[in-house]
Amino acid sequence: MALNPEDFTTLLLEERDDRLTVLLNRPEVRNAIDQKMVDELHAVCAELERNPKVLIIAGTNGVFASGADIGQLRERRRDDALQGINSTIFVRIAKLPMPVIAALDGYCLGGGAELAYAADFRIGTPSVRIGNPETGLGIMAAAGATWRLKELVGEPKAKEILLAGAVLRAEEALRINLITGIYEAPELIDAAHALADRIARQDPMAVRITKSVFHAPAEAHPVIDTLAQGILFESQAKFDRMQAFLDKKSAASHDKDAPAQDRNRK
Repeated sequence: MALNPEDFTTLLLEERDDRLTVLLNRPEVRNAIDQKMVDELHAVCAELERNPKVLIIAGTNGVFASGADIGQLRERRRDDALQGINSTIFVRIAKLPMPVIAALDGYCLGGGAELAYAADFRIGTPSVRIGNPETGLGIMAAAGATWRLKELVGEPKAKEILLAGAVLRAEEALRINLITGIYEAPELIDAAHALADRIARQDPMAVRITKSVFHAPAEAHPVIDTLAQGILFESQAKFDRMQAFLDKKSAASHDKDAPAQDRNRK
């Protein structure tokens, strides 16, 4: 493992061959995102860019992330804002080669919500509370919410969250597809791994290229689709997987056409 879990103080890491699970772990401040956590998330991204795997992000102690660390945020000035401290790491997470799954529990507010918006998939528990209360603190949600949220839930609901401080419960988040499943807290990580298992059954290169093409600008299509398909058409995985499909179909057809007594002998 290139990442040593003992080197991290705000994150708990668990790695498998095809995925990395990262738990936000600052329970004393409800997993508020501070500079140290941002730095450690950059280290995680650097490893996943070198060695692409599915990333599962979750919280600890019944909380995903209560937002940015207000103590640090209060002291930041214009030049700090212009650095885009949180937006830079969230963009990097969104651009990871393999899919990112956010498993949400409890508070998912402010910067925590923007981290969740950067994921490819979001699932949650019945206790999820997700939203962006930044305007109530005299600032704006500047780490992706103003544009990602509109894409995810549409302009009217995005404005209700961003301008009126609406905090959504799990049922409403599910209804508007901000999350795609609700699971009891003890089952949440298992559900995230089940989704990762489904992704793992696909061809990794096809998943990576599909994710890249999906997020390409509209004006890049359909040219980029055609070029990407051309790359995949030459991959050995394409030939192997299609041949396996044809072999399975042929075997099923043979079994269907075989006399009943032959099938019984099998």
